[in-house]
Amino acid sequence: MSAQSSAIVPSRHLLSVVPAGLAWGLAGVVAFSFTVPLTRVALGGLDPLFIGAGRAVVAAALAAGALALTRQALPRGRQWLRLAIVAGGVVAGFPLLTSYALTEVPASHGAVVIAMLPAATAVIAVLRTGERPVRAFWAFAALGALAAVGFAALQGGTGGHLQRADVLLVLGVVACAIGYAEGGVISRELGSWQTISWALVLAAPVMLALTGASVATHPPAATATQWLCFAYLACISMFLGFFAWYRGLAIGPMAQVSQVQLAQPVLSITWAGLLLGEQITWLTVVGGLAVVACAAGASSARASSSRARTGRARPS
Repeated sequence: MSAQSSAIVPSRHLLSVVPAGLAWGLAGVVAFSFTVPLTRVALGGLDPLFIGAGRAVVAAALAAGALALTRQALPRGRQWLRLAIVAGGVVAGFPLLTSYALTEVPASHGAVVIAMLPAATAVIAVLRTGERPVRAFWAFAALGALAAVGFAALQGGTGGHLQRADVLLVLGVVACAIGYAEGGVISRELGSWQTISWALVLAAPVMLALTGASVATHPPAATATQWLCFAYLACISMFLGFFAWYRGLAIGPMAQVSQVQLAQPVLSITWAGLLLGEQITWLTVVGGLAVVACAAGASSARASSSRARTGRARPS
């Protein structure tokens, strides 16, 4: 065997170590993990309304170009209504609510509360599809919500009461979970990246109006770094990150790829410490691990109940 061929074999073996679905899913999660800390940076010079709406406008322009270049067929009938649900949760609800929340709390704090998202998405998906998971699923989901809310109340320094920012974060998680769940269903009909692209285009007129209102009342006065952070939020967090994430889910196996999302809050907290110099307290670490563990338990219980139903459905 030649030296050249022997060098190729290890590289091929290395590529085969990580399945393609997991690799694409992890790429999407890494892309999304920068969203919270970079939003915090952008807020130093940009209005939260501009960040939440403006990034959707930029992403919509990219989406429209991608849809036109690939000559995608228009959605039909009730698909537009379902896309409006996706847009309301993923394009408008989550970005706007979290942008306002992060004006009041550190990025690491926001990352812990947002760690409820995997479990919340699973709950909404169960309700949306009519699944009947085992009781352990509901127990883990409830414990995860309690852990996140308890962390927010304890760290807020408000005598055990939730701050306004925590309410906004929780509402943002619920909105995003609804958008993810509905998007997962309709993507079976339209395609994965096409779904987020059509949702962006559908929401564009409203988001453009909100962006214009923000510019009129609070003209942007950001540094180059803050503009770069905004560009990342618009191009990666709002658009290209979904390409990697949905491609990973499409390649699958979906149950395994979706578990990768549990790493997102851990990464976000890490970036908050490294990029923003935020002090990561023991409460943040314990709270984040508790929420992630509960979300993992909920996902595992749901997957187990799905496998059990599949096994019972098979003919003997």
